[in-house]
Amino acid sequence: MAGATRSALVNRKTSGAEFAAAAAIGLSTILFVLSIASLAEQLSITGSVVGVPTVTLLGGALVLLGGAVAAFGVGSRLGYVGTNPDRSAGLVAAVAAGTPWAVIGGGVASGLLGVGTVLALVAGLLTGGVVSAATAFSREDIGSTVPIGALSIVTGLLFLTSALGPEWVWNLGWEQTASLTAEFVIPLATLLNAMYAGWAASKAYGGFGARGRHVGAYVLVYLNALSIVAFLFVLVAFTVVRGIPGLLNGAEFGLGVGPATTIELGGFGFTFVWPFSVPFVMNGVALLNDFQGVLPAIVGTIWLVVGAVLFAVPLGIGAAIFLTEYAEQGPFTQIVEIATNGLWSTPSIVFGLFGFAFLIPRFGNSKSLLAGMLTLGFMLLPLVLITSREAMISVPDEYRDASAALGVSKWQTIRSVVLPAALPGVVTGVILGVGRIAGETAPILLTMAGGTFVPGSQTADVIGSFEFIASPPFVTNPELLQATSALPYQLFALITAGVGLGDNVANPEEFRWATALVLLAVVLSFYAVGIATRYYFRRKLSYE
Repeated sequence: MAGATRSALVNRKTSGAEFAAAAAIGLSTILFVLSIASLAEQLSITGSVVGVPTVTLLGGALVLLGGAVAAFGVGSRLGYVGTNPDRSAGLVAAVAAGTPWAVIGGGVASGLLGVGTVLALVAGLLTGGVVSAATAFSREDIGSTVPIGALSIVTGLLFLTSALGPEWVWNLGWEQTASLTAEFVIPLATLLNAMYAGWAASKAYGGFGARGRHVGAYVLVYLNALSIVAFLFVLVAFTVVRGIPGLLNGAEFGLGVGPATTIELGGFGFTFVWPFSVPFVMNGVALLNDFQGVLPAIVGTIWLVVGAVLFAVPLGIGAAIFLTEYAEQGPFTQIVEIATNGLWSTPSIVFGLFGFAFLIPRFGNSKSLLAGMLTLGFMLLPLVLITSREAMISVPDEYRDASAALGVSKWQTIRSVVLPAALPGVVTGVILGVGRIAGETAPILLTMAGGTFVPGSQTADVIGSFEFIASPPFVTNPELLQATSALPYQLFALITAGVGLGDNVANPEEFRWATALVLLAVVLSFYAVGIATRYYFRRKLSYE
């Protein structure tokens, strides 16, 4: 009976402690979200939240979080909380706790005591070393919570006392003018403390020991994954918010407001009037335009990617088939593998210089759309080859053996068995490659874009410019040999030179952000097409 009573008490204590640890994890998650919102300029540190100044709110939450984490560790050490800690916090916890304290020690020595760089570095190393040693040689419940809890408390007190307030600036004192401001340091410090305290609270929630370390690792991984997704979302959202005003400048919606399009069917012409008009994506840059746009750059970007894919994908897949299915595995294939990996790692400016020095002299000695297509195609080719080969290697040999046992030829096996099974991997490589080449600036700057000014309002009519002639090569396309624009180059020209806008752009900054938004939309559209294609082939394989 006494044993049953004691067990019930322990269970109640543990349940309450787990609730407190879970609350600390939730608070760290909230601080994590607030810090990301502040870094994205969606939460101002000079403003307030529900009537409370932002810095004060962050500081108070950090003090509360740090106190809860440290109290849990002390409670475990004194036996008030049922846990199963190891005798040492371990090397990972020691490094994790010592690193931020080393930064604080160096910062205090430099900023408050005014010592030199060398002495500040020594002070930081000493502070971090002492904290790391204390963490490593303490029992896990103390070593994993008290230093990290104290870190959150100190940071929160700096916020609350305005020692690190909205007006705080730290001049780094380098030869060039550089400084750290509160708009960056406060959200970053909050973010790091939230991750540290969340990790410590997760270990406490798991009762320390092996289970606690696993729970802490899971939470830390989830927070890191959340930060990656959050920063991607912030990047897109920031571009959208900044770009929408310029994108919708002069836009109209309603029946009969858009441009007219004539369609010829069976000798009869039908005119269709679009129910919307968005000059930014329907116009080019011209002196007589009421509203300037980027239509030629959009069309140029699309043709660049299409041309590069048509050039690189057949060559890459063909080379992968030869190397995987026909060539004998040996020094030759190893050299090709090393070469393709090296080419994929080559900076884009090198490909641009290659196109400028090798391709342009062979295409009339002038920049052209064709030179840009081939240059980006050479950039895309190594990745297509690498991913296609890996996808084909991953196809089980049992598929090939079963096909050969039925008397099917090698090429028919490759065409009907290997390639369909490898297509999702091939498409994945093409998606990654297109995402890279669609936003490249240096290659098209050297091979395709003409001059510093953004070209005029004429779009590249590649399909309609084919001409058949009586002499070799029997087919010509003057449009492919003309210089045109693309969104990455146009954005580069607008940012660096601020040219091509004319007097009809009331807000050049909005125009630049709108161009960036359209470029992002075009790149994401290519991604969407590639992902849909990969999903289609995967579903087809699963049904078969």
